[in-house]
Formats: sequence, C-alpha cells, structure tokens
Amino acid sequence: EVNTEKDLGLLMSNSLGWNDNIRSCIKDANKCIGWISRNLMNRDPKILSRVYKAIIRPKLEYCVQAWSPTTDHGNWCTILEIESIQRRFTRLADNIGLLSYSERLDFMNLTTLGERRIRGDLIETFKVISGKVDYASNVFKVSRSGSNILSKVNNNSKKDICKLRMCFLPDRIKNYWNKLPGSVKNSESVTSFKINLDKFKHDSKNDSCYNFWEVSNLIIDKIEGSPNYKTRKDKFNNYLLDNPFIARKKGININTH
Repeated sequence: EVNTEKDLGLLMSNSLGWNDNIRSCIKDANKCIGWISRNLMNRDPKILSRVYKAIIRPKLEYCVQAWSPTTDHGNWCTILEIESIQRRFTRLADNIGLLSYSERLDFMNLTTLGERRIRGDLIETFKVISGKVDYASNVFKVSRSGSNILSKVNNNSKKDICKLRMCFLPDRIKNYWNKLPGSVKNSESVTSFKINLDKFKHDSKNDSCYNFWEVSNLIIDKIEGSPNYKTRKDKFNNYLLDNPFIARKKGININTH
C-alpha cells in the first residue's frame, strides 16, 4: 500500500492531508537558505529581498491553493513552522537581524506568509467567479446576487468529512471573500483586483475582523504576544552581541553598521 504519491510536484496523502507536502516545501526552502547564506556575501536588505522573492518564497507557495492550512485549532503549529522560514531568512539581512519579526517585515516591505496565502486564495477566487479562467466554475457555490460565496458543507455529513471540506478553497476563503466590498469584487481585471484589494487593506487597516490581513495580526501575536517577549528578546540580543560565533551558527546577522 502506498501512503503518499507525488503528482505535478505535490505530495498527496491517502488521508487527503498535506503534512508531507508542507514538510517537503519547508525542507527545500531551508536547504536554499543554507546555500544562500554560504554563498551570497552581500547582505543588503534590498538584495536579500529580491533573492527571497525569486528563490525561497516560491517554494513555499507552489500550488498553495490546494494545501494552505486554515487558521483553526490544531493547525497553528504548521502555520508557524512555515512562517519560520521567512523569520529565518530575514535575520540574514544587515542592520535588522536583531529586530523583532514584525519590525523586519516592515523594513523589508513584506507581509506574513499566512496573509500572502489568503491573498492568493482571494485572487484565485476572483479569477474563477469572474470567469477569467476556464476551470473550476463548479467549485464555488455563489449567492443569487453573484457577489457572495455560500458554504457547500452539509450539516448532515459526517463530522470528519465536514472538517475536511472546510479546509478546501471554497469554504476556506468564504468569510474573507464575503467581507470584500463590491468595488473590489467587481474589478475589471486581475490586475485591477490586486490594486483594489491593496487599496481596501490600506483604507480599512484598523478593521481586521474576517479581513484577509487579520491572519498577520494573529501570527505576530503568537510570536511576540507574550508579556515578557521584549525582555527576553533584549536579553537574547545582548547574548548574541557578546557571542558573535553563536550568532553566526544560528544564522543571525548582528551587523548594525
């Protein structure tokens, strides 16, 4: 009996779970980070940002609409493990290696990987619902107005089946899509949808409930939300400054010049 099968670059399990595929993505990304840290001497944040977007991040986002983990209880360990790749890479940059993760993201103009996955789901949903692509037209159950997504989960179905279906794109993205205003949903093209989506985020930044950037706040809170986080962070930074060989071993750039 075969438990996993690789098809079109994805590791699919006989349980319909994606843990093996996610672990494979993380492993490949970590290998690339190790290669880059050994061979790329320039640690300018702008250069590293381009390298990251071209080489590392695509490995964590290949066919992500198929396997993206939802922000439910039991999935946070996986979500934070994926996020650790970006956390590790941003520590390589000059002047920001000792900053907090949220500060490094702001400095390099990046969002959390969790937010990017949901944004990617929204873009793919727009393509399908608006007819910009000729596939998956029967995947989404759309309201009569054509603007909202309805759940396909049947309450009479078995609990395990309901839980599994909630992980698929149509039910995973439902609340985030329905929260979008008509000016975003009715965009004329994929490019204008992306522009309107970013504008909606900028104009509604303080309202995070069921908006796609909400996951970034949740992830940052999981990482930096403990009451004594800043104290522990400062203590760890001082330790690294006093022991630069430990910083090099951990792949943390302590250069502040």
